This record gives sequence, structure tokens and C-alpha cells, in this order.
Amino acid sequence: SISILKNIYVLFQQLTGVLDDCLCDIESIDDFNTFKIFPKIQKLQERDYFRYYKVNLKRPCPFWADDGHCSIKDCHVEPCPESKIPVGIKAGSSNKYSKVANNSKELEDCEQANKLGAVNSTLSNQSKEAFIDWARYDDSQDHFCELDDERSPDAQYVDLLLNPERYTGYKGPSAWRVWNSIYEENCFKPRSVYRPLNPLAPSRGESFYTWLEGLCLEKRVFYKLISGLHASINLHLCANYLLEETWGKPRWGPNVKEFTRRFDPVETKGEGPRRLKNLYFLYLIELRALSKVAPYFERSVVDLYTGNGHEDAESKALLLDIFRDTKSFHMHFDEKSMFAGDKKGAKSLKEEFRLHFKNISRIMDCVGCDKCRLWGKLQTQGLGTALKILFSEKEIQSLPENSPSKGFQLTRQEIVALVNAFGR
Repeated sequence: SISILKNIYVLFQQLTGVLDDCLCDIESIDDFNTFKIFPKIQKLQERDYFRYYKVNLKRPCPFWADDGHCSIKDCHVEPCPESKIPVGIKAGSSNKYSKVANNSKELEDCEQANKLGAVNSTLSNQSKEAFIDWARYDDSQDHFCELDDERSPDAQYVDLLLNPERYTGYKGPSAWRVWNSIYEENCFKPRSVYRPLNPLAPSRGESFYTWLEGLCLEKRVFYKLISGLHASINLHLCANYLLEETWGKPRWGPNVKEFTRRFDPVETKGEGPRRLKNLYFLYLIELRALSKVAPYFERSVVDLYTGNGHEDAESKALLLDIFRDTKSFHMHFDEKSMFAGDKKGAKSLKEEFRLHFKNISRIMDCVGCDKCRLWGKLQTQGLGTALKILFSEKEIQSLPENSPSKGFQLTRQEIVALVNAFGR
């Protein structure tokens, strides 16, 4: 209706100017993303290396009794059948690989997907040993996420293109419980300060923002990242909504009314524009991480290996092209302004920051809808990987050119999560 369109116009009028806590304006981000980044990142996500993600959707919720899984059919995630996975992947060893499977021209999608973790047989023995060393190296102190055990029998490969993020009908107390736990217990917030539009508490939005502005930069950043992640997920649910289902044939598309309900300034008592600005802030953080991690991938020893040499070379070339674009952006977030106080206090705050985020990644195992859990876990791991990169600048800069290093490393899961989270 005309009134809805007017409200959306008002909303986007409010989405302008410089973002808080950084020297970047929204218009510059929009132009940069629209004309440089988005077309390329979209192509990258469609490539075999980035379209398959290994995830355990059966991990129990560690914080409360399971509410039961969503029974709506659109909540279901279709994994790759076990019978389609090559023996080299099933063996669980990164340097065991079937050459017969590698050379076959008639591989099905899932067979191609599960070659991704294998080590390229053209690598030197020294490099192979180094990769094995990686598997033994415990870098849990660098992780901002609770990682799935890829060796678990419950961990399965999922084709992200066949299981898109969209509205499944999952809502109500179970979904609210997840987000309330994230905000109320993990965003450095005292219980006496109420988050705006928390359905379980009276609305005291202004006192919340007075409290938020009084926090140190690091804790404000933390809240904005979580709010931005929440906004991203909600936006994709509105953009890919089940509009109707006739004769068993669903029709998906944008739901403008749902969008206004979640983001319109009037409907949300002024909260919607803040949420969307936090999404821009999240974009800046992940964009900065991509620009910082470029040297890791620019080395010849790093391959985006699927077994298809031509496609692998094209995928890496496209990724490096995206890195060149990220470096050209002239208004990056300055992560050096974070944790810059006295060394002891900064170290303690950084560890608190990491543990809070790691706890949020564990809460994702409490999501009752499998498709929502899949995308929640992936985007949380992607953001966690971005944070890991931003706090590992020295290690990245000191990486050797022709061999892997223990100082800094990314698993394939982290790489796939980082690219797809940023793509979201």
C-alpha cells in the first residue's frame, strides 16, 4: 500500500551519513558493494569450494532442555548422502585421497563437494607433513567460535545453494529464547538495563542507548556486531519469504509487510534504522578482515582445492580479485583502536570478548529449525573467523611464502564460512 511505501521511504532517508564508531558513510559502502563487491562475491559463492559446508545439526543445546525440533517441512536441511562421499574424505585423514575419484569426469555434486578437504596430491612431501602438522596444532586460543567436530558421524556436508536461507515458519517462544539469551546474557549487559523491544520486558529503549554509549568501544562494537548479525538474518527472511503454497508448489519472494514490521521506524519505535546501521557496521568489520587476510591466500602454497584444476585456479583468481577490491576501499574500520589500553587490561578484555562470542556460537545449537541453525552457525563462524583474522595481523604478516605455518591458519570450514557470511 501507499502508506507502507511511504514508511519505507522514511526508513531509507534515515539510513544515511557517517556510522558511529568509524569514519565511513553509508553511501560509500552502498556504492562500493553494489558496483565492485557484490557481483563477484555472488559468483564466488556458486563455486564448488564455497557452496559446500560441513555442519553438525544434531549437537544438543548446552544451555537448556531441547524444545524439540521444528516440524515444518521447510525447516529441513537435505545433506549429501553418505554413499556419495569419496572414501578419502570418509577416512578422516587430510592426506588420503582417491586418484580414481579425482580423475573421474562423471562425479556427482556431492562427490565433488567432499573432495574439498583433501590435500592436493601435487604438493611436496614437506608441505603434506606441514598440513598434517596443522591438524595436530591446537589453536583453540585463537577461536572465537565453538567449532563442530568434523570427524563426528553426525557432521554432514550441505549444499548451501540447495538449502538457502529463508523464512521457514520457525518463530515464537523457542526463537525468542535464543535471541534473548544472546542479548541478555552475552552482550555485556546488566539485567537492570532493558533492550529495546524485548517482548519479555517493558520498553525502556532510551535508557538502553544511554547505557550503551557509556560503554568502552570494544563492548559497543560487540553489541553492534550481534545486532548486525540479527538484522542480516531478519532481512534474508523478509527477502525470501514463503508467500503462498498452492498444490504443493511454494512461491518465495520479498515480503514488504514483514520487512516494515521488523525495520520501519514507526513500527519499531525508531529501532529499525539502528538495526540496519548495525548491519552496515558488520559489513565493515568483515570487509576489513578480508583485506587483512589477503596475504594468507596470495601465497602459492594455498589452493582452493576441489580436484578440478581449472576451476580451482579460476576460484582463487576470483578470490584474489575480490581481495584487491577490498584493499582499495578507503574508509576501513580501524581495528587497532580496539584493545589499545594497558596491556594487562586489554588482554583481559580481549579474552572476555572472545569468550562471550564463543558462547553465542554455542547458543546456535539451541535453534530448533535445522535450516535456521545451519545459517546461524555458518554466519556466526564467519564473523568469528573475521575477528580471528583482525586479531592475528602480526601472524599473517610473518607467514612464509612457500610453506604452511603454525602461526596462523584457516581451515576450509572457516574459509567457507567467512566468504558466505560476508556474502549474506
